[in-house]
Amino acid sequence: MSTDENLPPSSDTGDDDVDPVDADSTPVFVWGTNISVQDVNAAILRFLRNFRDPHEAGRADVIMEEGKYMRAVHRIIELEGGESLDVDAHDVFDYDPDLYGKMVRYPLEVLAIFDIVLMDLVGRINPLFEKHIQTRIFNLKSSVSMRNLNPSDIEKMVSVKGMIIRCSSIIPEVREATFRCLVCGFYSEPVLVDRGRINEPTRCGKPECLAMNSMTLVHNRCRFADKQIVKLQETPDEIPEGGTPHTVSILMHDKLVDSGKPGDRVEITGIYRAMSIRVGPTQRTVKSIFKTYIDCLHLKKTDKSKLHIEDPLECDGNTSNNRAVEDETPNYQGKVEKLKELSKLPDIYDRLTRSLAPNIWELDDVKRGLLCQLFGGNALKLQSGASFRGDINILLVGDPGTSKSQLLQYMHKLSPRGIYTSGRGSSAVGLTAYVTKDPETGETVLESGALVLSDRGVCCIDEFDKMSDNARSMLHEVMEQQTVSIAKAGIIASLNARTSVLACANPSGSRYNPRLSVIENIHLTPTLLSRFDLIYLILDKADEQNDRRLAKHIVSLHYENPETVVQDVLDLPTLVAYISYARKHIHPQLSDEAAEELTRRYVEMRKRGNTPGSRKKVITATARQIESLIRLSEALARIRFSEWVEVHDVAEAYRLLDVALQQSATDHSTEAYRLLDVALQQSATDHSTGTIDMDLIMTGISASERMRRENLVAATRSLVMEKMKLGGPSTRLIDLLEELRKQSSVEVHLNDLRNALSTLMSEGLVVLHGDGVKRI
Repeated sequence: MSTDENLPPSSDTGDDDVDPVDADSTPVFVWGTNISVQDVNAAILRFLRNFRDPHEAGRADVIMEEGKYMRAVHRIIELEGGESLDVDAHDVFDYDPDLYGKMVRYPLEVLAIFDIVLMDLVGRINPLFEKHIQTRIFNLKSSVSMRNLNPSDIEKMVSVKGMIIRCSSIIPEVREATFRCLVCGFYSEPVLVDRGRINEPTRCGKPECLAMNSMTLVHNRCRFADKQIVKLQETPDEIPEGGTPHTVSILMHDKLVDSGKPGDRVEITGIYRAMSIRVGPTQRTVKSIFKTYIDCLHLKKTDKSKLHIEDPLECDGNTSNNRAVEDETPNYQGKVEKLKELSKLPDIYDRLTRSLAPNIWELDDVKRGLLCQLFGGNALKLQSGASFRGDINILLVGDPGTSKSQLLQYMHKLSPRGIYTSGRGSSAVGLTAYVTKDPETGETVLESGALVLSDRGVCCIDEFDKMSDNARSMLHEVMEQQTVSIAKAGIIASLNARTSVLACANPSGSRYNPRLSVIENIHLTPTLLSRFDLIYLILDKADEQNDRRLAKHIVSLHYENPETVVQDVLDLPTLVAYISYARKHIHPQLSDEAAEELTRRYVEMRKRGNTPGSRKKVITATARQIESLIRLSEALARIRFSEWVEVHDVAEAYRLLDVALQQSATDHSTEAYRLLDVALQQSATDHSTGTIDMDLIMTGISASERMRRENLVAATRSLVMEKMKLGGPSTRLIDLLEELRKQSSVEVHLNDLRNALSTLMSEGLVVLHGDGVKRI
């Protein structure tokens, strides 16, 4: 075996590598192995030129003169856009398993040869093409878990899956350094960085000078490349029982920088490497334990079972090119045609409702609300800078055992970038963002919390009633402005949290008390409750017929019963594809008739509080209800793949909202009207009068209760003025209460009298001493 050299750093020897090896040439081997550089060179060239995709062999529209990767090379040269060629490792394995094995075991050397061969190939096709094209390998035959990365994997190509939890800022990394002589001002030739080290010239290159150790780095003439450090954490479903999630550092370079955001589920293909750590910044001594990281080659968004939603405002050129290529493939077009055929079915709304959590019995109105949350409305941004959210927030309140948590788990598995958390185990900073010290650099960094990680997704919060008040107060800004503002440790930032919140809570005392209002049952602040678009009460009522049907359904889940199998239910991949396509491509606008209907419905909701002959004005709806109506209408139009919101969408949205606001479903003219009515009646019914009162949600006190308190204060004031003398003796509270009960037809309690007297004390009319009242 010959002595070995590492690969040539430049492409000067490219022609020799590509051409057949002459008889006189000395074979070159990769250091420490029997792998011949010439053999690998020839194998790579054969693969690039000759590989044909077996899936395309049967298609008549594909020209078979060129292979898959030759077409990709031609596309890169024509577009002059992407500077990387994505190579599927499965294709390499199918064509040449020996080359695949060498590539995985010795990636640094083989990938360097890959780049040299590729650039030589491009140079032969178009000699004027100057950009450097890099090979990016992805889709290895097997991926490894983070906790199974061993020292034997170092310097090998690996594939790991996980969730991005932190991205550092962009770090400039020197690629070429230029030095200047401090004595004569002579500029040296650019010095390439070799394995992370810059060989500084010790002598000036000018023959007249030749000064020793006089060279200094000139930053403006150096060439830098982008670099970023990303923290990747195991996804919750991969963590073994009783284990804590492992993390690994990923190094991103050039085009891969900012390709993933915190919260993304990704598959990283890269080279597992080790790096020595210095004991101190000024000492050359290194620690005996090395630090490991993955040098990233390719990043791919994973988890096909979840929805994939892209931000239309944040699309760079590279992703748009990839999307354009994907949209042209016949396979993709065939799937789209199937989805469009589904959307034209007259019962698609009911079919999607049945497909959502089919193992949960009934709760159709709740499922319809959750379906609207998955589709979402259009986020609106005005020229003035004001913005209106398009995400729908839902709160489920109900008795134990009504499958609230099951619905939450299903939505979490289906939703994009979904985070599932429990109220008892969540703190305020854990939900939003917290400041910590980076163990590597020692600087203060901002870590994203659950709501920021679920940006463009659904954040599911279980046991909402058991959260601390401090944690709940953090949700006010997130649920309306959809941002998280932080001012801690010198870091002042506003982070995006464009997330839909789906929360579930139990009533205080576990059981819902129908004699009390929703506020008294839930014990949530009215300001927080008003930010939910839909509040559903799921009550467990004893009814023999319903109980029998529910028991049969639950028993049938434990064995296959042909009679109980639900028909016409979409499978999960089809449901995911349907919702993803709708959110990505369908952006409905309000038609003139729908706008008129929205206005009419809102005025109708406001009129409910103006009862004839009554002096009080009850607030039955606020501006937040009309915004909820618009969002729900847009979501319902998306379900039908319609570009326009029509009148029946508004009617259905009105019914949905009314279902959540009124406990009993009213028989209205259309199905849509009924849905909104239920949502309104369930949560905002004033039990003393039986009418909808939005003041109950907004302030916690209904209009009838407020009027009763005002009447009691007026009656107490007149009684004090009439019965008690100015500066006279004090009167006992019991005597005042007896007088009030004689005059009033309504039952008056001692606490009510105390509240009324405290109001009179603030006016300076009376003073309270223990059980005695004195007029002043």
